[in-house]
Amino acid sequence: MLMTTPFTAAVVQAASIPFDLEASLEKAHRLILEAAATGAKLVLFPEAFLSGYPAGFSFGTVVGKRSPEGRRLWERYWRSSLAVPSLATDRLAEAAREAGVFLAMGAIEKDNQGSGGTLYCSLLYFGPDGRLLGKHRKLKPTAAERYIWGEGDGSTMPVLATDVGKIGGLICWENYMPLARMAM
Repeated sequence: MLMTTPFTAAVVQAASIPFDLEASLEKAHRLILEAAATGAKLVLFPEAFLSGYPAGFSFGTVVGKRSPEGRRLWERYWRSSLAVPSLATDRLAEAAREAGVFLAMGAIEKDNQGSGGTLYCSLLYFGPDGRLLGKHRKLKPTAAERYIWGEGDGSTMPVLATDVGKIGGLICWENYMPLARMAM
């Protein structure tokens, strides 16, 4: 049954610790508990909170060439991303369960089903019982994001019926995509 009474949603406006999944998970856990302590039932994190939006980085890429330094930096970024499922998602699940909240977490996800090398800008959903309820992979990375993130295929656009209402989300520029909004 969908809740019809008001509830508190916490929109976390904090930066991650770039390229450091462990430190970012610790910070997220603390912020989730802080939000729950204020009465939040839904906690929302920014795009790419785990483990950072790589603003300003080129990863040594120009058309037709990548530098060795850029390759090493990209590998560091890849290592700081998370697979779904993984110990990192288990930790997020535990934080949601401990806080008793619905959690929407922006994360850089490494593909563990296909190539193993593709990264996705993803949105992960957890329930207050700690279950991973779903994920959404960004459909069309914008501009130079295409150098580092793969495209989602549209199959990961859940709208979840919860006791606080329907939960779903789009990432950044997707909110300007009419068909994505219609699908949601």
